[in-house]
Amino acid sequence: MGASKFVVGLTGGMGCGKSTVAGLFAKHGAGIIDTDAIARHLTQAGGEAIAAIRAAFGDDYIKDDGALNRAKMRGLIFSDAAAKQQLELILHPLILEQAKVQLRQLQTKPYIILVVPLLPESPAFRQLAQRVLVVDCDENTQVARVIGRSRMGEAEVRGIIAQQTPRAERLQLGDDVIRNDAGLDSLAEQVSVLHGHYSNRQNND
Repeated sequence: MGASKFVVGLTGGMGCGKSTVAGLFAKHGAGIIDTDAIARHLTQAGGEAIAAIRAAFGDDYIKDDGALNRAKMRGLIFSDAAAKQQLELILHPLILEQAKVQLRQLQTKPYIILVVPLLPESPAFRQLAQRVLVVDCDENTQVARVIGRSRMGEAEVRGIIAQQTPRAERLQLGDDVIRNDAGLDSLAEQVSVLHGHYSNRQNND
């Protein structure tokens, strides 16, 4: 892509506040690519991934309206590693392709935040980013946030967190870390500081 924009890979465990942080960077003018949003688009009714998912998993995993049955699929992939891998083999190349399209579209932005929840496990996405930013909070905070916004119970949430990259490993991967335990003001302050660094980095590249 020639002299392309500086890209920061934003990651963090479930419920750590990745979307909130991405929203704060957007207010500073950063370009945002959200791979979760791309995945939702690909698996909605008529989405690009639906035919392949139907072929691989059967009609039971597609709702009557033609969209992916997320709750049912989530239950399957957290109990069946092979199914999880199969779903990723369908979705990841499509998400990557769409992310690259968006990268080209966002070249006028000062820098780009690429939100990838599973960045530590996704080498292809890591190659797109020059820096990794980890949003971190303690596990009990994570659990409380996810229960508060979803219909999942504590055991299910802790089970999902246990399957994600361990917190210590994720923190090691991060070039930068934002702590999200102390409310929105603290979060906004940390984002503001990093915005300064990332803008300078882009301008000095």
